[in-house]
Amino acid sequence: MARRWAASVAMLALAGCIPSVEPPRGSERMPPPRHEEPPAPPMVDDRPARSIDVPAPRPARPAWEAKPVAADTREVAASTYTVRRGDGLGAIAERTGASVEAIARANGLAAPYPVQAGRRLTIPAGRYHLVRPGESGIAIARAYGVEWSRIVAANELTEPYSLRAGQRVLIPGPAESAPSRAAERAAAFRLDVDDILTGGEPALAANQAPVRPVRRPTRALPSNAVVAPPVRLAGGGFVWPVEGRVVKRFGPGASGERNDGIKLAVPVGTPVLSVADGVVAYAGDGIAALGGLVIVKHGGGWTSVYGHASRLLVSRGQSVKRGQSIALSGDTGFAEQPEVHFELRRGRTPVDPLTLLPRR
Repeated sequence: MARRWAASVAMLALAGCIPSVEPPRGSERMPPPRHEEPPAPPMVDDRPARSIDVPAPRPARPAWEAKPVAADTREVAASTYTVRRGDGLGAIAERTGASVEAIARANGLAAPYPVQAGRRLTIPAGRYHLVRPGESGIAIARAYGVEWSRIVAANELTEPYSLRAGQRVLIPGPAESAPSRAAERAAAFRLDVDDILTGGEPALAANQAPVRPVRRPTRALPSNAVVAPPVRLAGGGFVWPVEGRVVKRFGPGASGERNDGIKLAVPVGTPVLSVADGVVAYAGDGIAALGGLVIVKHGGGWTSVYGHASRLLVSRGQSVKRGQSIALSGDTGFAEQPEVHFELRRGRTPVDPLTLLPRR
């Protein structure tokens, strides 16, 4: 016991002889060492996957922009032509500069336009434009500063209003004395739905056939591709493009303007549905008043029109099904509120959609 007491006293005496050493500055604030945790594994979202909209490809430039037309009409004076042995109306048109159709109309000829040697044909005067491959009616109209509807009437064009390379079309009105006037009028040219329906397709070349519609918007068809429209309207009738409130009806408005369709108020981003099976004839924003616009041909002469879209989900030449989303609604163009402008047309004539849509 005495020995342990003596050892303790000796140790205390020795500790008093050891100088004290201050710890490094700041060490009193250093946290004690911790065991390193392994990095947390990445979080996994186990929620059900949502369907993702595949965006439509960037649309190709429309034919009337991709293939501009040079104003190079041939002036033809009124005359008579005596049919030679072996002549056909096409050769006579080539020789005189007039169009086959104009000569046929002037002489009361019906297709296939048979002519006999020795017959004297009237050659009507006028300005005739020779259509080249890829040229559209809208581009021809812009080149001459003449409304396309006037060219349609002057040439008595009918459904489907297709042009072909080598065809001559009569340009109504006198020749411009100053080229700048035609250029100015072309710059001021304003499109409407009827222009796109009747003059939007490019002219077929002699060895070119219409292309079949594509099923998915994985690629945009080139501007010079002529799209084959449906032959007939699929069964089942039309469905509503959106479930919205009708805020403007078909026909003349209070201020005298005419509405060729109806307007349906819906929130921005509402899916807009194709009202029947068809092929997209146009997707773009070329008509300022309608903003984002989709036009679908359904066959049997029927066409549907959807305006003021904020986003387009389809492209020209794409086949669509009844009830398929083709756009998202918006307030683009001259919309007065978030809404959808909707039209149905039979040929070139707008029809009141409320007479053809299911009752609600």
